[in-house]
Amino acid sequence: MIKITLPENVKFIIDKLEAAGYEAYAVGGCVRDSILGREPNDWDITTSAKPLETKALFKKSFDTGIKHGTISVLLGRDIYEVTTFRIDGEYEDSRHPKEVTFTADLKEDLLRRDFTINAMAYNPSVGLVDLYGGADDLQNHVIRCVGNPHDRFSEDALRIMRAVRFAAQLNYDIEENTANAIKELAGTLKNISAERIQTELVKLVTSDHPEFLKKAWELGITKVILPEFDRAMESEQNNPNHAYSVGEHTLKVMQNVPSDKVMRLAALFHDMGKVDTKTTDEQGVDHFYGHPEVSARIAAGVFNRLKFDNDTKTKVCRLVETHDWFIGAVPAHIRRYINRIGEEYFPMIFEFNKADVLAQSNFNREEKLKDLDVLKEAYIKVKEAGDCVNIKDLAVTGSDVIKAGVPAGPEVGRILKALLEEVLDDSSRNTKEYLLSRIDSLK
Repeated sequence: MIKITLPENVKFIIDKLEAAGYEAYAVGGCVRDSILGREPNDWDITTSAKPLETKALFKKSFDTGIKHGTISVLLGRDIYEVTTFRIDGEYEDSRHPKEVTFTADLKEDLLRRDFTINAMAYNPSVGLVDLYGGADDLQNHVIRCVGNPHDRFSEDALRIMRAVRFAAQLNYDIEENTANAIKELAGTLKNISAERIQTELVKLVTSDHPEFLKKAWELGITKVILPEFDRAMESEQNNPNHAYSVGEHTLKVMQNVPSDKVMRLAALFHDMGKVDTKTTDEQGVDHFYGHPEVSARIAAGVFNRLKFDNDTKTKVCRLVETHDWFIGAVPAHIRRYINRIGEEYFPMIFEFNKADVLAQSNFNREEKLKDLDVLKEAYIKVKEAGDCVNIKDLAVTGSDVIKAGVPAGPEVGRILKALLEEVLDDSSRNTKEYLLSRIDSLK
């Protein structure tokens, strides 16, 4: 018998609802994660009590989605969503039901949920309520829709992406009927907002198994949400440095980098420009000159389309654009590279390029890895020396430039940038005396 230890606040809410004559259960992902031995991110509660009946039992509560039966209960600093058992009406837009009907039957409420592993409920007095085989599917490592998969995906098309995302997070298979329904209905993802698509895509690529993006490709999902990846999967690389198509190489790089959002997204987009820059020489060898810049432009376009925040867009595109630079272990080159990519993200380039090399062929692999080690050692020396890599590190400020006779305004910034260029070339020039002596010649 499965036993779950509920947090005190969750047990308090359930006990209070039961004491008032209602049914109440922890439900959904928190039950799934508890069975798996994972710490739930949040705890949702479902109850036979109507929203206003729930509200009347708790001193601090507010309407989260009362139309759909959800009340938020505040206990201390923690918020818990309590939702009335409900039946969803007909869906018209692959997302929202036309109407919601409250029900006293837990079975009906669980039936409307997406996957069996998310359709389990629990309370201490009843134990686990698993009407659709969720516990078995957890044991068998299977993602399966509750009831008819065609119905579940027609209700909310985002569930199509959620199926692959859960498979990636848990390393599970997608059940055959569920997979077939995904293939049939993948096109309905066009009805889903860019923001919701973005959220699921990020969860997938930052999961323990980002290579499940290939499953999304096989099921026709990326054709709708990320056609750029489909092109990469179809682009071969006939080059001694490579053993895989652009897409397969991309999947392996994603597997090789940490599950950091910026790193994984940079890995996803770093070579997408190869499709547009591919040339073949007389020996039949493919080349991809200028692909990092094109890849960065493609990434920027996707980020705009999927409404990513500007910070993520800037950092990822910067990594993508500079990932293939050859700089050598020369301090001046390293200082310029740090200035270009940013001090915070420069260390990522070592892990990123190592992941890139390990996803290539064995051709010159040891030599490439050794070059990366040498570069990293040179970078450490530059950092230990405290070399100037940004305007804020210069020995002079904008005020010093103005005092030297430069009018306040854009000209001050231009001169500071020119001084930085000299210091990036030679760190010994970063003295106030030297930099002030250069200002007159730069006016």
